[in-house]
Amino acid sequence: MDEDVLDVLIVGAGLSGIGAACRLHTELPSTTFTVLESRDASGGTWDLFRYPGVRSDSDMYTLGYDFKPWGGATALAGGAEILQYVRSTAAEFGVDRHIEYGARVTAASWSSADARWSVTVTKASTGATSSRFCRFLYLCTGYYRYDVGYTPSWPGRESFSGQIVHPQQWPADLSISGKRIVVIGSGATAVTLVPALAQLGAHVTMLQRSPSYIFSLPARDAVASLLAKLLPPRAAYAAARWKNIKLSTAVYELCQKYPKQARALLQRGVRKRLPAGYDVDTHFSPPYDPWDQRMCLVPDADLFSAISSGSAEVVTDQIESFTPSGLKLKSGTELAADVVVTATGLNLLPLGGIELIVDDSAVRVSDHIVYKGMMLDGVPNLVFALGYTNASWTLKVDLVSAHFARLLRHLKQNAKTVVVPRLPEAPMATVPFIEMSSGYFERSRKLLPLQGEAAPWRLRQRYAKDAKLLRGRVEDGALEFS
Repeated sequence: MDEDVLDVLIVGAGLSGIGAACRLHTELPSTTFTVLESRDASGGTWDLFRYPGVRSDSDMYTLGYDFKPWGGATALAGGAEILQYVRSTAAEFGVDRHIEYGARVTAASWSSADARWSVTVTKASTGATSSRFCRFLYLCTGYYRYDVGYTPSWPGRESFSGQIVHPQQWPADLSISGKRIVVIGSGATAVTLVPALAQLGAHVTMLQRSPSYIFSLPARDAVASLLAKLLPPRAAYAAARWKNIKLSTAVYELCQKYPKQARALLQRGVRKRLPAGYDVDTHFSPPYDPWDQRMCLVPDADLFSAISSGSAEVVTDQIESFTPSGLKLKSGTELAADVVVTATGLNLLPLGGIELIVDDSAVRVSDHIVYKGMMLDGVPNLVFALGYTNASWTLKVDLVSAHFARLLRHLKQNAKTVVVPRLPEAPMATVPFIEMSSGYFERSRKLLPLQGEAAPWRLRQRYAKDAKLLRGRVEDGALEFS
């Protein structure tokens, strides 16, 4: 094989990319690969986000890799702990030596004649471009833009005399203590920021247009701690992981099958943690059913504790305009603020925004149907990793990286080099790739690929079912090998 052609080029050195590299290193040690990272550090999301209190809202027994036990003290870990876990995993498996930083992939062109990808890479430090060649392109770029978050346009914004901050670009020198801070939003970032800012001495108002479902979990997993005392580390981790997979799946299915009862249980939990008479119906009763959008998890009820102490409050209203001293709401209320934090979401960027070309024809991602949640129909030797939206991200990307390793092994054993998912001849109904109704998905429907109506063209967002599919036969009739 040409020495200048890699077996695999991985794009992205975050949680997904590091996991994929570790899998290749351990299961296919003769495979040549490089990881290209556009930023100057590894860790992806967990290096990018620096806002106070940043943490996972998935437990680390399922957010962690299946091959690398989580050894931290808490199940709902902070961003710094997760970053250290990702980087220590990369170092332990030696894949940190395969990462090239400041290398942004902007385009990739497949040549059937050469059976390889030609990848255009821009060096961040100089702007110079170069080409890399690989047999397989593995995109671990996540699903959102790293350079800018989503912020709506509000009237009067330029008149505000205070500071406006998006959590994705948190200033390291932002003064918190004694400040009046309005956090706009009701999602995972907002419910993390509010108690963290309150602890730093701010008075915080969470301003939401509509509520989200919020569920409190202990920061420490008592069952996992007990298992750690009774079993060897790897066995204890595996048992805790399976326990949490089963539990989270059961909760999701309960919410889907019995939404009315699930809503009542969730609101009962909120009422128990707030002062008597608190207006739960206004501030914590969403207009949609549980898990139609991602549910927010908070450790040890910290958000409710901040509200109960008076250091934080929730206002459910809509913004009419910014004013020099804060925000004017449509109800006529005015909120004074020194700092406004726009925790208003992400901008989606499917497959890293990379321009894809197959034999001189541009690939429009939204025109394609996804095979096993990891490949696009008609596109050769391209794999991508996108995690769950209703469970831990890593559960899904672990399945994909393991299946990819098996796919590479199958190709080698059968003296093949190219694999392409092919749609069945009969017409197939389609559904959105991500079926949740969260705002950042709704804004980007036209950019996302589609799913079919049945496997292997559709995943069910259920780990056990998806694991069965992704651990099944490589040759399933939908792949064309050559």
